[in-house]
Amino acid sequence: MPLARGLARFTLLFIVLATLPIPARATTLIRLGLDRLAAENELVAQAKIVEIHSFWNADHTFILTDVRAEASHMLKGAHAADVTFTLMGGAVGDVTTLIIGGPDLVPGSEYVLFLSRGNLPGAPGRLTVRDQSQGVFEVRSDRAFSQASGEPLVPDANGMAAAPGGEAGLTLDELARQVRHYSDR
Repeated sequence: MPLARGLARFTLLFIVLATLPIPARATTLIRLGLDRLAAENELVAQAKIVEIHSFWNADHTFILTDVRAEASHMLKGAHAADVTFTLMGGAVGDVTTLIIGGPDLVPGSEYVLFLSRGNLPGAPGRLTVRDQSQGVFEVRSDRAFSQASGEPLVPDANGMAAAPGGEAGLTLDELARQVRHYSDR
């Protein structure tokens, strides 16, 4: 009988432990200031999202999303008014790939985008938002708000952990001034 009781307790303990919630793991983002965002990206544009299209990469191993945007202001780099870039993740049919800490873009909305070329799964050399949510600022009422404001950022070398502009954001003029200043270095 003691063996049966011990087995029953073990089974009960196993069931209880198996049903406990496991904390989700998030992407770890080290805080980037506007100095690094501006200097390390080849293109910075204020743009309105026109179209979003998700698809499987060539190997059918990962979902990517092409984003077409109309640039109203180029803060760094030269590019046509239409900018197309690719993001990791998206939804195709009933399959969704979610990138924790990644950009969240909505057609019809306006953003300041920090773009560079990068190698994505099965798609080398694509123009992309390399710095995840830190490379996207939402534009609302002439202010820009970093999408990284809601992310738990690891402090940078100077000990700063808040996204550029913090919860209050930056005026578009101030953001543009800083991008130009750090791009000229």
